[in-house]
Amino acid sequence: MSNAKLWGGRFQATNEEWVDSFGASISFDQALVLEDIQGSLAHVKMLGATGILPEADVSLITEGLQTLMEQAKNDQLVYTVANEDIHLNIEKLLHDLIGPVAGKLHTGRSRNDQVATDMHLYLLKQVPLATELITKLQTVLIDLAEQHIHTVMPGYTHLQRAQPISFAHHLMAYFWMLERDKGRFEDSIKRIDLLPLGAGALAGTTFPIDRHLSAELLGFSKPYANSLDAVSDRDFSVEYLSNAALVMMHLSRFCEELILWSSDEFKFIELSDTFATGSSIMPQKKNPDMAELIRGKTGRVYGDLVGLLTVLKGLPLAYNKDMQEDKEGVFDTAHTLEGALTIMAGMIETMTVNVAHLEATTKQDFSNATELADYLAAKQLPFRQAHEIVGQLVLFCIQNNIYLADLSLETLQAAHPLFEADIFTVLQPETAVARRNSYGGTGFEQVKAQIHEAKALLA
Repeated sequence: MSNAKLWGGRFQATNEEWVDSFGASISFDQALVLEDIQGSLAHVKMLGATGILPEADVSLITEGLQTLMEQAKNDQLVYTVANEDIHLNIEKLLHDLIGPVAGKLHTGRSRNDQVATDMHLYLLKQVPLATELITKLQTVLIDLAEQHIHTVMPGYTHLQRAQPISFAHHLMAYFWMLERDKGRFEDSIKRIDLLPLGAGALAGTTFPIDRHLSAELLGFSKPYANSLDAVSDRDFSVEYLSNAALVMMHLSRFCEELILWSSDEFKFIELSDTFATGSSIMPQKKNPDMAELIRGKTGRVYGDLVGLLTVLKGLPLAYNKDMQEDKEGVFDTAHTLEGALTIMAGMIETMTVNVAHLEATTKQDFSNATELADYLAAKQLPFRQAHEIVGQLVLFCIQNNIYLADLSLETLQAAHPLFEADIFTVLQPETAVARRNSYGGTGFEQVKAQIHEAKALLA
């Protein structure tokens, strides 16, 4: 095989080297080498089964591809920009190995359906990996939540203390976010589980191929029903990026809380030294860099999603060279997501929860104010009237530098005679949490039930 382009028959001039370099994708699509060879092995087997290629050619090509597969697994293959992409590089390497018969492998297919097939195969591996890592993180959350069902902390709205809650309840909120993330990934499989191979460049092929056999050999449920759609569809990649972006958004929100909670201002937790770094100039510093990196890398994944949507938004059917830009963002996101989920699980599993400090904070705020209003409302005072009375009591406390639990019964009864001595039990943060026993609430019994439900889901 000469050094001329495999597609260069009608060309009289060759590209300059820098043009080749600009147009080549081998620097990144070599990540698809195993998928590319896997697709080729199925394709040549189908060509043999349909009688398109003689058995001798099929055997020789198959043997050559299996050799390349082993070399690829051992990082022994050498790629060149001159051969542009992973497909032409593999074809050239196969030619060097078995001779001109390697050229028969491309019968009945195009690089257009070949690259689409590679990406489907790639994401069929990446999606289960993502769900596996999500499940591991969920397991870590459940384990920590079980240890802190009765740990009381301030719950927040607007980053202002709102009502006391169980620390386990806060952790489990992220469990359910991740459960939805996992469900989206699992649902996306049915749209990745379509085979483009055999669609050709855009119109199918004149050879009597068996696309359903190719699908069966590669483990796909079925081939695309429309050849134009098969080579131009990148919805499945967009969906993967979108699902990953949602996961990263959830991780980023959690990381923001870990960053706040580990600060001297909060002191709710301490991150393990394993997941923190120091300062080059300030000896006392312990920085939550891993949490900050996950938060930062979320923007990177968003960029990958927007980048691919932008590439696709104006493309006519079917394949266009623009679509070469569909891969790097997917590879980058897959790498980022794997790292973020793994780091997140490690941070949660090894952090220290400052239980005493958490619980002390709930006794030094007005997060029990709603308990007073609910107390009066339960005695049939209209809630809006109860709300106003308690608001006035809070103002009185602020003016006198005290908290609601510091008020005397006489002061409370002066505000409204419905207050009785049991109000001081109601005002305790532990009581406030325990009483919120509606389904999905922060009540200790409800949190136990929630954890039980979560465990059943994972099981």
